[in-house]
Amino acid sequence: MASLKALVTKPWIWSFVGALLVWLVTIAFTGGYGAGGMVTAALSLAVFTVIVGVGQMFVITLGPGNVDLSLPANIGLASAVAMKVMGGSDSMIVVGLLAALACGAAIGAINYLLIWALRIPPIIATLSASFIIQSVDISFGRGLQIKPPPGFADFTNWQIFGVPVLAMLTVLFTIGAAIALRRMIYGRSVLAIGQNIRAAWLAGVNVGRVRFLTYTLSGALGGIDGALLAGYFRGANVDIGNEYLLASIAVVVIGGTSVAGGKANVPGVWGAALFLVLLLTMLNTFGVSAGVRLLLTGLIIVGVITAAGGEKAVR
Repeated sequence: MASLKALVTKPWIWSFVGALLVWLVTIAFTGGYGAGGMVTAALSLAVFTVIVGVGQMFVITLGPGNVDLSLPANIGLASAVAMKVMGGSDSMIVVGLLAALACGAAIGAINYLLIWALRIPPIIATLSASFIIQSVDISFGRGLQIKPPPGFADFTNWQIFGVPVLAMLTVLFTIGAAIALRRMIYGRSVLAIGQNIRAAWLAGVNVGRVRFLTYTLSGALGGIDGALLAGYFRGANVDIGNEYLLASIAVVVIGGTSVAGGKANVPGVWGAALFLVLLLTMLNTFGVSAGVRLLLTGLIIVGVITAAGGEKAVR
């Protein structure tokens, strides 16, 4: 009983509970048809949201106002870069992935340099950067019809006993992210800055360097996500990352990370991603329109923030 009470106090548990309830409602509606396939599909699609969600989580944990709005454009450009470099050849897979990673990291670094050099809020800097990235992406990737190498496409869709291999690898990645957040100097510095940036500076934290690394990390994860999406959907697309702006923020908030900064929840990103994917599946099963789906997602985010007690941005 004591362990159960301790479990329900964890902020991330409710995202998993929500995912389970949505899954149960959906299979009840379908009479149990496709229950296992629904879980497999949810894991496959949740992976891409989790990857960018972790990067967004680190950025948001830096404190009020910190958010990366360039992720959709970043994903689109990186997907085109990866496919162009790979050129459909299995021998170029690693090089293409490194190119996508470097592309995303460069975008993340530029985002922070804009914030630092121009002294403008992150929301404005990253949004402005996204327009520039989109312009480059349109010039570079519009009309790009290069398919991923067969081996890479097969890998991104590979399953073992119905469990996507990408999901397994992403679980290992998120465990590493959780360890970095709680056990490494970098992660603790991110939390300290989010709790009180001046106190962190007075304690000897190199605030500028940590923020630079965090925006670069978010960009790099967006880049690798673009490459993986291009492999999974068998081709690059300028608009391939569009849905991940709202999704990357939603999984952070729903997963229990504080929008006021200084408090992060890695497991909650997984629960929230599964919840959103399963919610979309349920609404599609019920025949709900795309507009209503977006409305419901927005209302859920507002509801979660309200339920969290309206944490103050200023500490």
